Amino acid sequence: MAWGLLVVAGLFEVVMAYSLKMSAGFSHLWWSVGFFVFSVLSFGLLSLALKSLEVGTAYAVWTGIGAVGTALLGIALLGDNASLLKTISIVFIILGVIGLNLAGGAAH
Repeated sequence: MAWGLLVVAGLFEVVMAYSLKMSAGFSHLWWSVGFFVFSVLSFGLLSLALKSLEVGTAYAVWTGIGAVGTALLGIALLGDNASLLKTISIVFIILGVIGLNLAGGAAH
């Protein structure tokens, strides 16, 4: 269950980052509200996942999901650069997250 909470928290982090971008420096009300709502949801679910996962593993997985998801969203929706180096880097992040997951991560 903790891993599921962590994945959802990571996905909320992606929406949080997108909302932050779309808020244009908090000048658009509803995008700004969205940023704060998804921030609370993301951190709240992360905190619940940390009850049974190691902090280092959970935080790295959470930020990995956020980084990869945000990079892909930027490429798909915002016209961000999709260079070969960026693509390879995204793959390395995914491999790192998988490695951390395989290494365990249950708190003692």
